[in-house]
Amino acid sequence: AYGTFPQYLGKYVRELGILSLAECVQHLTSRPAARLRLADRGLVREGYRADLVLFDPATVAAGSTFENPRTLPLGIPHVLVDGHFVLRDGVRTEATPGRSVRGAGRR
Repeated sequence: AYGTFPQYLGKYVRELGILSLAECVQHLTSRPAARLRLADRGLVREGYRADLVLFDPATVAAGSTFENPRTLPLGIPHVLVDGHFVLRDGVRTEATPGRSVRGAGRR
């Protein structure tokens, strides 16, 4: 799973040109949040949870392989979960603010 989204972005935006960067980001953020009926996720908006991935669209790519599935992706220097850095300058922090997310239809 470490490389799934960077690979998707790199392949369909940069390599094949099938999606614009904005369309790809929407596929990975607001669309899944809307489908799961998550009222406070998927957009950068006041009052929403600050789950952000800062990436370089020119270099983002999967770093993982089948042999090394937990290798971090390339081109992603920072990740914030609920407003807390979990990856800063490409290095994992000790913060663990995340929690499992379930859609509105799940108990």
